[in-house]
Amino acid sequence: MSESFDCAKCSESLYGRKYIQTDSGPYCVPCYDNTFANTCAECQQLIGHDSRELFYEDRHFHEGCFRCCRCQRSLADEPFTCQDSELLCNDCYCSAFSSQCSACGETVMPGSRKLEYGGQTWHEHCFLCSGCEQPLGSRSFVPDKGAHYCVPCYENKFAPRCARCSKTLTQGGVTYRDQPWHRECLVCTGCQTPLAGQQFTSRDEDPYCVACFGELFAPKCSSCKHPIVGLGGGKYVSFEDRHWHHNCFSCARCSTSLVGQGFVPDGDQVLCQGCSQAEP
Repeated sequence: MSESFDCAKCSESLYGRKYIQTDSGPYCVPCYDNTFANTCAECQQLIGHDSRELFYEDRHFHEGCFRCCRCQRSLADEPFTCQDSELLCNDCYCSAFSSQCSACGETVMPGSRKLEYGGQTWHEHCFLCSGCEQPLGSRSFVPDKGAHYCVPCYENKFAPRCARCSKTLTQGGVTYRDQPWHRECLVCTGCQTPLAGQQFTSRDEDPYCVACFGELFAPKCSSCKHPIVGLGGGKYVSFEDRHWHHNCFSCARCSTSLVGQGFVPDGDQVLCQGCSQAEP
């Protein structure tokens, strides 16, 4: 008699049949699959000995069952991501969980260089100055009505310009005749002394310090011969073509103030009524 050659599980003869040899003995194919095959995590069917089996995080899959849970693309030879136990191809993962670039509308891929501001996301190479269209990268920028400008472009486009030199004012400055000026540009037309923070006046829209204005344009007091500038609340008296400071308008003989009083001109002098009637 020939020696028996039976399946280690069902004990049926294996003569003339396909079998699989294991350390514990030979198995017919059905018994081998039922004993040793893993169950597919997707379809819950056994993964037969002759099927390609894929393994991921303690889960087993038929090759045809290992696919993206959204687009059903096979992941057997594709990069993929697991999100909440679901397998996703890169395209579906990016579409569902990655940001869209606010400039080009394309997906900002995980791990790529990006910039985020105001709840929006950009590829680093897409975040450009709205003026010069150069990448802003890590440079300082100024947002304005949905646009973004590098500092030089923003200053060139929006910053006020000095009425004298026409250059932008980036900080400080003064206002003269409702126009912005650099502090160093607002100077006396006569002596070039800086006027910012100083008392000054103007003639024909040109600014002058008090000294230059008085010397060049102000009438001279007929008594002290100094300019009458009328600044700081200064008052003066005019008679015919002559002018006096208030405190200089007095009788030439008795020095009595003539402000608000009657007076009598006497050549180049003015006299109070009493002195005009007295003997000289």
